[in-house]
Amino acid sequence: MAKIIPVQQFECVVFGATGDLTMRKLLPALYYRFRDEQMPHNSRIIGASRSELTAEQFRTRAMEAIRQHVPERERDEITLHSFIRTLTYVPVDGTSGEGFDILKQKLDVGRIRVFYMATSPDLYGNICQRLHENGLITPLSRVVLEKPIGKDLASAQEVNNDVGQYFAENQTYRIDHYLGKETVQNLLALRFANSIFERLWNADVIDHVQITVAETVGVEGRGDYYDKSGALRDMLQNHLLQLLCLVAMEAPNSLEADAVRDEKLKVLRALKPLDPASLAQCLVRGQYSAGVANGVSVPGYITDLGPGRTSDTETFVALKAEVRTWRWANVPFYLRTGKRLPQKVSEIVIQFRDSPFFVFPRSAGDLEPNRLVIRLQPQEGMRLDMMTKDPGPGGMRLRPAHLNISFEEAFQIRYPDAYERLLMDTVRGSATLFMRRDEVEAAWTWVAPILDYWSNRSEPPRVYPAGSWGPTASIAMIERDGRTWHEEYR
Repeated sequence: MAKIIPVQQFECVVFGATGDLTMRKLLPALYYRFRDEQMPHNSRIIGASRSELTAEQFRTRAMEAIRQHVPERERDEITLHSFIRTLTYVPVDGTSGEGFDILKQKLDVGRIRVFYMATSPDLYGNICQRLHENGLITPLSRVVLEKPIGKDLASAQEVNNDVGQYFAENQTYRIDHYLGKETVQNLLALRFANSIFERLWNADVIDHVQITVAETVGVEGRGDYYDKSGALRDMLQNHLLQLLCLVAMEAPNSLEADAVRDEKLKVLRALKPLDPASLAQCLVRGQYSAGVANGVSVPGYITDLGPGRTSDTETFVALKAEVRTWRWANVPFYLRTGKRLPQKVSEIVIQFRDSPFFVFPRSAGDLEPNRLVIRLQPQEGMRLDMMTKDPGPGGMRLRPAHLNISFEEAFQIRYPDAYERLLMDTVRGSATLFMRRDEVEAAWTWVAPILDYWSNRSEPPRVYPAGSWGPTASIAMIERDGRTWHEEYR
């Protein structure tokens, strides 16, 4: 087994420390790394937000959050109490600058400093300016930026410029937690450590690619944020396009950060430009109405927003994309994401072409094309669908069978959450799984025509009932090409 690279002593300052992201994701992730002895015990986590809390009150909230989000079987109370002792808290105001002088007194000279922005993106520049003015940025400092980086190309450039005044590009870590998922990294291993697949990874063999990120939940109390964002900004512009890049990229000459990100950038720049004529055929947006999810009646999006609200924000988007390279010529990439869909699932489906000639008698049954299904969540793993002979005498009878790998079952270990890996990669200074500035801006450049297309049309999103797979128009979009969405979830 490969040895886990240890990290140095560090201090992680989390701005927005009382928010949902910190309590639900960041603190549990840091606890797991502490429990597994990957985080040095004399490292520190410093919460920072506008809430007037004492350090002890913050520790109490953190303890409650970890007990809520870390299963009891994975908690050790002695270890948990030791971890809680690494936490402290400073009330700060990113706009007025109040409290940064006290924060400075809490930090040790010579340690790695990670400044994690779990705040609204419009505060990133202000906080970075305050860090600079108080002399808190050192050569060993890094800043982590949560998505979304802007709401369009202009605002993304503004955020990047504001942060870039104080942090160099090699100190800036734009996080996309999908890139920290074990299965996403296994996609690199699948392609570049197994020659059998890399030789099949082209337009001669692959018919099309589907990428689906489906959620069963609605806006879940995030209505004000989500209504300004929508499915395109919240999911497609970052998560789905990053997955597309990893599927379509050429082999980098190493796994160094810039080598990998150079290849992803080439994919983004090779995407076929979108125009109003093509978008009318290859784009569907929807918004969920009341329906049934997980056997329970649930309200529609407008109701979820609250009384007196109206909105044309999309909660579902499906899109057909093309990568204009020799490897992927005429291979469509179908992307879709939405809320209040029947199952929570994130998958990449590589659909291979049909066999060119059917040599079997008609009595053998139908021949289904091979399919590689890469499951990101839940139950991370990979499945190869293939045709086999039905056992027994009586002639040739064909049936589909599956070569199935569940990573957790195969390796008998708990698979770390993406934030665990990405937080430790930040401390190590490993930026391979983070987005570079030009990647973010290239992605916004490509989706800009979609935003313009919607803003110039009065047509509202297509309504779909909660618990369905989105508007019927998304089914029609893919079936016009003689294909169907993969929905054989287990």
